[in-house]
Amino acid sequence: MLDTYREIETPEGVELHLRAAGPVARALAYSIDLLLRGVVIFVLSIVLSVTGRFGMGVFMIVIFLMEWFYPVLFEVYRNGETPGKRMFGLRVVNDNGTPVGWGPSLVRNLLRAVDFMPAFYAFGLVSMLLNRDFKRLGDLAAGTIVVYQDRAALKVNIPDVPAMAPPLGLNLAEQRAVITFAERSQRLTDVRAEELADLLTPLTGVEGRAGIQRLYQMANWLVGKR
Repeated sequence: MLDTYREIETPEGVELHLRAAGPVARALAYSIDLLLRGVVIFVLSIVLSVTGRFGMGVFMIVIFLMEWFYPVLFEVYRNGETPGKRMFGLRVVNDNGTPVGWGPSLVRNLLRAVDFMPAFYAFGLVSMLLNRDFKRLGDLAAGTIVVYQDRAALKVNIPDVPAMAPPLGLNLAEQRAVITFAERSQRLTDVRAEELADLLTPLTGVEGRAGIQRLYQMANWLVGKR
């Protein structure tokens, strides 16, 4: 129950590893975003103060947009990462590990008003402490989770070829074997690379250089290239 590590298998048979982010990391990320919004609002207040009532109207609209749509735009267009979340290596994803879209992002952020009640995000904090994935009420309603983004794991040296999904569901060990082959095959002799690729003929359906290329394509798909 104390472990925040989650393994999720997608319909395509790909296993995703997620680590739920706790209240402290999320609070620090929120503080950075709050500070950034405050700086933008402060600067605009000075600029628009000289434009009279029109400027005041624009200023009120900007405050509304910054409060409710600042996180939504970043979550949808920046891979689930606001500047604060990115600084602390966090991102928002759907429960199944897929990128968050407009609907879930709007729901989870609009419900921040409920999470804030009665003060200082009390409801949200209690919800996170009672949930094994540290979900606040907005996350529960939207079906989202805030996780740590392991950036180092994204750095792989695989030949850049068009991605192709494996024809069969692969378990975690098999996925790692395909990715490892794609990374290391370039350091092998052609004969040895073809020999290893031929062992996976039941998966690729072809032999020789064609089998190697097919494994490159599957490896690219397994690491998230589409």
